[in-house]
Amino acid sequence: MFNTRLCELLNIKYPIIQGGMAWVATHELAQAVSKAGGLGIIAAGNAPKEVIREEIKKLRENTDKPFGVNIMLMSPFADDIMDLVCEEKVPVVTTGAGNPGKYINRLKSCGIKVIPVVPTVALAKRLEREGVDAVIVEGTEAGGHIGELTTMSLVPQISNAVDIPVIAAGGVADGRGFLAALSLGADGVQIGTRFVCSTECIAHDNYKEKIMKSKDRDAIVTGRSTGYPVRVLKNKFTKEYLELEKKGVPFEELEKLGAGRLRIAVMEGDMDNGSIMAGQVAGLINDVKSCEEIIIDIIKEAEVGLDRLESLKRGE
Repeated sequence: MFNTRLCELLNIKYPIIQGGMAWVATHELAQAVSKAGGLGIIAAGNAPKEVIREEIKKLRENTDKPFGVNIMLMSPFADDIMDLVCEEKVPVVTTGAGNPGKYINRLKSCGIKVIPVVPTVALAKRLEREGVDAVIVEGTEAGGHIGELTTMSLVPQISNAVDIPVIAAGGVADGRGFLAALSLGADGVQIGTRFVCSTECIAHDNYKEKIMKSKDRDAIVTGRSTGYPVRVLKNKFTKEYLELEKKGVPFEELEKLGAGRLRIAVMEGDMDNGSIMAGQVAGLINDVKSCEEIIIDIIKEAEVGLDRLESLKRGE
């Protein structure tokens, strides 16, 4: 029922991509999503080349399904990871935190599908001209590094502006959000926070528990003053960070304060001092399930939603 052109482009069963979340999106999570019919993503984050090579090796030992690697362009190892994905012939590369323009021709020449995250119509149009295969349109509802425009407003504008497949990200955690994204003109969705609360995700149980206990106003934004806003869950660390922002503390000091905070949240389960990146959909999540169960639930709920819309159309 939901066999979109994204499914054909990536050779996947369902038009669902797992977000490239640093420290969270390891081979364990990526292979589980790919096995379940979506596209699993290994997040390179700030990891060196050989670490990601090992992640790719372990994934391929467990599945022959398509997968991707997310490359953060601000990483000091970005060039090395670009070399790696070409050497390993990774099927798909998604990019974030920058413009991947200088890498596109090389990736395409290696047979790699290139799918960047875009926060504006202008960048989406430019990258389409440069040959990317699809774009991930990420709204401010998402967890981690964000832009200012909402998914609701940005997806239809970019869908109108480009002819390549559009993937909606930010604010999607269930079948209702999935169906809404398709209604806005998207060909599929990227989901992050919901997959954190999966049995296969290696994130600390405290991290998952924090998400499940979150309410609608618990996902806040830090770092606006620096030009690099990040959506996280409220805790002791965010309170301290925001107070320093109000005082006008220099960027370098804020950057030093935030260094390593995501790692101690994900790996050590420090919910007071860690940076707990999560989207506004955290308030919708109240259980931990396998990736397969999560994807099946999303598709089934979307089918129910579609039936409801058909009933409304008939006036029932």
